[in-house]
Amino acid sequence: MSTEHSQDPSSALQAGGKLSFFERYLTLWVILCIVIGIGLGRSFPNLAETLDGMSIHQVSIPISVCLFFMMYPIMVKIDFSQAKQAARSPKPVILTLVVNWLIKPFTMVAFAQFFLGGLFLPFLQGTELIRGMEITLANAYIAGAILLGIAPCTAMVLMWGYLSYSNQGHTLVMVAINSLAMLFLYAPLGGWLLSANNLTVPWETIVLSVLVYVGLPLLAGTLSRLWILRYKGQAWFNQVFLRYLSPVAIAALLITLVLLFAFKGELIVSNPLHILLIAVPLFIQTNFIFIITYVAAQKLKLTYEDAAPAALIGASNHFEVAIATAVTLFGLNSGAALATVVGVLIEVPLMLMLVEVCKRTAFWFPRDPQKATLPDPRCLKYNLKEGLN
Repeated sequence: MSTEHSQDPSSALQAGGKLSFFERYLTLWVILCIVIGIGLGRSFPNLAETLDGMSIHQVSIPISVCLFFMMYPIMVKIDFSQAKQAARSPKPVILTLVVNWLIKPFTMVAFAQFFLGGLFLPFLQGTELIRGMEITLANAYIAGAILLGIAPCTAMVLMWGYLSYSNQGHTLVMVAINSLAMLFLYAPLGGWLLSANNLTVPWETIVLSVLVYVGLPLLAGTLSRLWILRYKGQAWFNQVFLRYLSPVAIAALLITLVLLFAFKGELIVSNPLHILLIAVPLFIQTNFIFIITYVAAQKLKLTYEDAAPAALIGASNHFEVAIATAVTLFGLNSGAALATVVGVLIEVPLMLMLVEVCKRTAFWFPRDPQKATLPDPRCLKYNLKEGLN
């Protein structure tokens, strides 16, 4: 094992942390949302439709409120002042940008088309009426998969990085830069890929969705973060503000999912196989992107502490943005929205599995354990033995 020492332990950036109770069991909460949503859909069949109908320019006001409070707690955690560190060690950032914007969207289209538009097509028969246009269920699910594929993970990757003994400084840099890239690239790339797959989307609608669900929370998060840090300090921000704010994002997400499943409950009950079939390309895509990024990081001779978060960012999806965009473009009752929710269903267990893969393969890379916020105990034992010798 080769080890490089470049940073004092006390200077390791404190970012991320252990998964909260809600975050660790997110898959369980999604399953509960399915049950509650189906029950509400049967008891109050017009509830979700009424809420979705209260809209301006196809943007549902009640759903927009839920989606804003789902996004704001994520955006307020991003420290854009860390972006200046990218110039000091640009390899991990460049690798992440290349994978997220030049590779991942197109492999997602390929996997979705192969499985949902080809191999599984006989099991996905049916159509739905979206914004006055009839589209097949298969194409709706492909649209949801595309929206997931072009939304790189942001806030939750801080947790994956923390749990995998990674460099949280670089993780924050990559989160900040990818958030800015998403603000400018998500709408044009999404519109192009959807139209290339025979899904007509009004450009003004997708641009509006990005501005409302990415730009507005990003602006509000940045300004409120600066104000809080100036007048309350970093300790109050981390220990008080974030502690009370984080459950808001989870609650908003779960309320949105309940309404979505209230709409799609009958489809799930009559076709539970659809959930499994949608999950297949999403599962394969996540693992494929993780592998190619991890291997590329090794070829670039990155330390493990930089390689792990680069691969984990590439593998995971910003499902909140994908859900918000799918709801805005296709409606709360769409197959596209349902497909993005399947991404939520598999995200946490799959990413925790990949964190374990990182930890078990860490010694394939050069190590610089002092970069990590959570020290790798195996490196501490190794260093202790070296000191005794």
